[in-house]
Amino acid sequence: MLMLEPGRAGPAWRALAEKLLRPRAILAVSAHWNTRVPTVSASPQPETIHDFYGFPQPLYALAYPAPGAPDLAAEVAGLVPGIHIDRERGLDHGAWSPLSTMYPAADIPVVQLSVMPQASAEEHYRLGQALQTLTQNGVLIMASGGLTHNLRDIVADAEDGAALSYVAEFRDWFVRTLLQRDLPALFDWRRRAPHAARAHPSPEHLLPLYVALGAAGDAATAHIAYRDYQLAALALDALVFTADDA
Repeated sequence: MLMLEPGRAGPAWRALAEKLLRPRAILAVSAHWNTRVPTVSASPQPETIHDFYGFPQPLYALAYPAPGAPDLAAEVAGLVPGIHIDRERGLDHGAWSPLSTMYPAADIPVVQLSVMPQASAEEHYRLGQALQTLTQNGVLIMASGGLTHNLRDIVADAEDGAALSYVAEFRDWFVRTLLQRDLPALFDWRRRAPHAARAHPSPEHLLPLYVALGAAGDAATAHIAYRDYQLAALALDALVFTADDA
């Protein structure tokens, strides 16, 4: 719904894009593409996938006609042993929703990378590490998910910016641990974070973050570009990972 009702998040995403160096291509790691093994898309002209149901009709009319980047997909495949290449996959809303706000001209090539809900946070971090050279060669790795994601707890009439107590507690623990770069705790978030099972009944919305963190390198610093809550259950933090010498 941020595409129709951008609120504070939409302008914040746009402002973030304006601060970043313009990338030659984008690798979007989406919570909404789940596979058993790492998979990268390689469609030369990816379709806009409307992978949601029961929303207002204008959302289904939105399109994000960014070109694909089969050459980038080949680069990714060369860095990740055993990765699969999907030459038909389009852009799901985990990719095109933020990108349509950040880069509305849709003129930067985009490919997607899947996440594997059965794999650990550390495995996704290691996957990101394998992709680190891309970030040094003009590729923006955009991880799209959410610091909390329990749609059953949404409060439709929540006050603007309000959060359920467990949502705020989980968010604060995670961001504090991330800023401290406590990797053992981050990898073990299921056991160590407060209310982890409720904040993420399934892990796919948190796993993209680990890919981005790994790709930023061992000296990466996390910066909070934006923070907010939506519908009391969704933490809308935007984070940027950069190397200290970037």
